[in-house]
Amino acid sequence: MATSFKEIKSLDLPVLEEEILNTWESENTFQKSISTRSVEKIFSFYEGPPTANGRPGIHHILGRAIKDAFCRYKTLQGFRVDRKAGWDTHGLPVEIEVEKVLGIKNREEIESFGIAKFNAECKRSVLKYKKDWDALTKAAGYWVDLSTPYVTFDNEYIESVWWLIKQIHEQGLLYKGHKIQWYSPGSGTVLSSHEVSLGYKEVTDPSVYVKFPVIGEENTHLVVWTTTPWTLP
Repeated sequence: MATSFKEIKSLDLPVLEEEILNTWESENTFQKSISTRSVEKIFSFYEGPPTANGRPGIHHILGRAIKDAFCRYKTLQGFRVDRKAGWDTHGLPVEIEVEKVLGIKNREEIESFGIAKFNAECKRSVLKYKKDWDALTKAAGYWVDLSTPYVTFDNEYIESVWWLIKQIHEQGLLYKGHKIQWYSPGSGTVLSSHEVSLGYKEVTDPSVYVKFPVIGEENTHLVVWTTTPWTLP
């Protein structure tokens, strides 16, 4: 049946959204989309976990919409697509947030405060906005199992990572190499590009221009610009 423009305008989209979400929840639609599929036909999906110590943003909606589209598509093809939520709880941003709250300025103060106590504060802080994430995940219609998420600070998860490293080592695939990395003297650790960008700012560096005369050429010079003038001597 054709729908008129007037009827479309009269739709209360927020109410319609809630009706759909409530129907999915009351009928266990997501769970049924998994349980009704055979375990003989699996499509593996691993949720790249967000960090829950910051509020979710619009870019998270974009990424999750794309992931959800793939999972639903494979489900429609008859695959069983288990989707387990996860929370990434490591990284310097978590520590920086806790340092601000506690008024800590360097590693020595962390050690004085107590590393075990500091870690406990980080664990409390890292899931600060989990309720916001859960609410946005549901509102976006992103189907993922939020009931038993994996959390990267859990010992079971950490042990699973060490187990994987052991498998890689036993297959002779683990090697030692060298790589130049950003380093934080204050934290005593290397930094990821994301962590470096947290403190990114434009600064004015000292630089000089130097003229070098070309031998045998009158009034001819090479002009050199350097941001490390202390190397000139």
